[in-house]
Amino acid sequence: MSFTVAILGRPNVGKSTLFNRLVGQKIAIVDDTPGVTRDRREGDGRLGNLHFRIFDTAGLDDAAKGSLAARMSAQSVDAAKLADVILLVIDARAGVTPTDRDFAQRIRKLGKPVILVGNKAESRAALPGLGEANSLGFGEPLAVSAEHAEGLDGLYDALVPFARKQAQDEADDGEVDVADEGEEGEERKRPLKLAIIGQPNAGKSTLVNALLGEDRMLTGPEAGITRDAIVSDWSWKGRAIKLWDTAGIRRKSRVHEKIEKLSVADALRAIRFAECVVVLIDATLPIERQDLSLCDLVGREGRAVVLALSKWDAVEDKSGTLREVESKLEDVLPEIRGVPVVTLSAKQGRGTDKLMKAVFDADRRWNMRVTTSKLNRWLEGALERNAPPAPSGRRIKIRYATQANARPPTFAIFGNQLNKLPESYLRYLMNGLRADFGLDGVPIRFALRGGKNPYEDK
Repeated sequence: MSFTVAILGRPNVGKSTLFNRLVGQKIAIVDDTPGVTRDRREGDGRLGNLHFRIFDTAGLDDAAKGSLAARMSAQSVDAAKLADVILLVIDARAGVTPTDRDFAQRIRKLGKPVILVGNKAESRAALPGLGEANSLGFGEPLAVSAEHAEGLDGLYDALVPFARKQAQDEADDGEVDVADEGEEGEERKRPLKLAIIGQPNAGKSTLVNALLGEDRMLTGPEAGITRDAIVSDWSWKGRAIKLWDTAGIRRKSRVHEKIEKLSVADALRAIRFAECVVVLIDATLPIERQDLSLCDLVGREGRAVVLALSKWDAVEDKSGTLREVESKLEDVLPEIRGVPVVTLSAKQGRGTDKLMKAVFDADRRWNMRVTTSKLNRWLEGALERNAPPAPSGRRIKIRYATQANARPPTFAIFGNQLNKLPESYLRYLMNGLRADFGLDGVPIRFALRGGKNPYEDK
């Protein structure tokens, strides 16, 4: 097991840039605007041969109790309490500010080991600030430029003692042997990648907190609190899950601010990483075209879809609301017919069991494989019930089919003139596959190929 590092400091000193440098990926949103990071972000850090868990935080802020800034600061303190060592970051070019001194005092009270990092130290302009930093009482600061990867050798040397201590603690505890669980056990160890998406203020972070059983994500009445796509390692009834909380996705025409554009781009990346996506809709508001467009987006990305109606406890006409949602899904999204709809109240902790059952069912369908023999028996019946059309007087010939892939289910269809198959006929085949093989709510893809049936002479 690796040791844990938390990055703290006032806003805009380069904490997220340092985090990205240490995890080796640009996964935290970085901008010159102060306060871009809000939720605690976790990652696997590496520096030389050192491996550690690292937290990027919103930083510390002396804000009014109950405000968004105060809630962000409280999350930073929680991260610090979990860490084995704190990296206190200052802007070396700006020097030590009164805010830095105040935060140094607050961090000292936590009783954790602290490494003082003077970031943005790539030029001689940083020398006076580095000299001032000695007055904070954490020893001589490390001169680092996270943006230019300078000074990281010094940071490596400072972290080595914590790696050694962790190794010694593990040696003292002894090793635990784990029996080989075979292929089935390995499958259960594979994390299910699950993303929660939706419009701003739909209740995504509240739902993630309810699933995790802790106030892991910032929540509040303010729309657009979440900016980064935050992934949490979690388990549900023994199954490992990587759970993404994402920023709200509004219609493209309404997104103008740079930070929101970056947040939306991060949410879209989370969809592409995911296997199953929960599209969360605020059930107290009229369903919008954007809500359905998000379902369509997930389908086009080839991911399994579950639609969840949040704040269900506040809905008066429950049956009418549910009928409206299901009707609009049928009308607007025929390509992924049968999307499961789950009602829940994350704030009250209701409906999470139903949601996770729907998620696992969707994942099972997304991974489903149909044998070639069974598929072709079905195809024979489908062709007898409704033969392909005959454009220009020559009938399209479908010879056989096989499942080329899963995740999502992809079927290769072989025959003649398949490029002339109308969308309506492919829709007929798609709906038949859904009905007969239980593929509701997952995208189905076809690969149309010409050629001779390899089974006809056998």
